[in-house]
Amino acid sequence: MDIDLTVLAATAASVALVHTLLGPDHYLPFIVLGKTRQWSRRKVIAITTLCGIGHVGGSIALGAIGIALGVAVGTMEFIEGTRGEWAAWALLAFGLAYGVWGLRRAQTNRTHTHPHAHADGTVHHHHHHHRGGHVHVHDKPAASMTPWMLFIVFVLGPCEPLIPLLMVPAAEHSWMGVAIIAGLFGIVTIATMLTVVLLGVAGLGVLWIKPLERYAHALAGGAIAMCGFGMAVLGL
Repeated sequence: MDIDLTVLAATAASVALVHTLLGPDHYLPFIVLGKTRQWSRRKVIAITTLCGIGHVGGSIALGAIGIALGVAVGTMEFIEGTRGEWAAWALLAFGLAYGVWGLRRAQTNRTHTHPHAHADGTVHHHHHHHRGGHVHVHDKPAASMTPWMLFIVFVLGPCEPLIPLLMVPAAEHSWMGVAIIAGLFGIVTIATMLTVVLLGVAGLGVLWIKPLERYAHALAGGAIAMCGFGMAVLGL
């Protein structure tokens, strides 16, 4: 069993790495939101880690329940697949809602330049933001809800490859093996998410196009919606 567990652990780590890299939903939302919402590096790490824990933890909890009740692997995979569909549609809806909010924000955050002449003939140009007849739009509610919306989506989102991996040591009644596989899968998944997200935020900062800054939130919502669309409709 020691040799089998070593092989299974290596497989779990490899599957977690590939599964995360091939799923843009694991990192794209954090990259675009981290840049557009100007999150600090610490905040990006904290939110990504929290969502990663929710993502892996949800599947571990479901797997533990299935093992305790003796549910067949096929049934567990069906449940995970259903959760995956919910998560995909939730990510799509979140992206669309955020994109619409971003478009509205862009329209109410237009910058106008007005010349201002002084008595001595000097002319200055002042920049003003007009937001719906000078009514200020506060972004705090949207900013505070965004991480929690992401967390809910990631808790719904399953780690499909994890369930069969957990069932192998569970069939041998090796609860230590179940804990090792679950822990290793989670650590590799979250570490991969953090690595790609931090590299992505840094890269996006270098490639940032200033004229599009006003539409940054709308573009971020569009990117997230496309990610959800790829999962829900295209099965990516």
